[in-house]
Amino acid sequence: MNTSPGTVGSDPVILATAGYDHTVRFWQAHSGICTRTVQHQDSQVNALEITPDRSMIAAAGYQHIRMYDLNSNNPNPVINYDGVSKNITSVGFHEDGRWMYTGGEDCMARIWDLRSRNLQCQRIFQVNAPINCVCLHPNQAELIVGDQSGAIHIWDLKTDHNEQLIPEPDVSVNAVHIDPDASYMAAINSSGNCYVWNLTGGIGDDVTQLIPKTKIPAHKRYALRCKFSPDSTYVLLILCFPNLLSNSAQCHKWV
Repeated sequence: MNTSPGTVGSDPVILATAGYDHTVRFWQAHSGICTRTVQHQDSQVNALEITPDRSMIAAAGYQHIRMYDLNSNNPNPVINYDGVSKNITSVGFHEDGRWMYTGGEDCMARIWDLRSRNLQCQRIFQVNAPINCVCLHPNQAELIVGDQSGAIHIWDLKTDHNEQLIPEPDVSVNAVHIDPDASYMAAINSSGNCYVWNLTGGIGDDVTQLIPKTKIPAHKRYALRCKFSPDSTYVLLILCFPNLLSNSAQCHKWV
């Protein structure tokens, strides 16, 4: 990777933040110093993700994704992806950076070919409710989609087949995550409950199968995120209180 001295891409650790102030900020993680700011003038930023080669960062907002160059001080987006009718709530990348995936409030998950000059999405997966979260399986061949109706969809990108499960009907699924070893999947919802499944299959032509493992009554109120630790031992659960003025986090461990 080519980086210029003093650019964000040259830092060993890239820390980026964004939100409703229409701004993306880059920070030195060790010092807390803001090293660069770019304006995201079209809308708030709902999600951020850095490309696997650390060359660009994707900022997902209302109706679009803007890609900013990390290896220059260019304040303007270098690539613009449009054509979505509502908020984009999730964004991520294939491990080789060949394509990008998104999910949004238009009830669609999309695949965008980053190698194509055509900046329109190449594939669409339609569900029946706005999408809150999308997670790529470590096998790079299945997308896990959580929506506001309480459904979790497993979209097989090889066959276009999909499976669905509903942990709690009509309780919004706010986040899903699979551990790095693809042994577990966790999902957390608006009731504050975190569900964990054992995963089998997902290799070759085998579709991933979910075996219920445990239900964690993690929070009494609205929960936002769940994340596994790199060693698959812990899951971190993030709670947001209804007044939006305070947050808390819990960490749960199992063997």
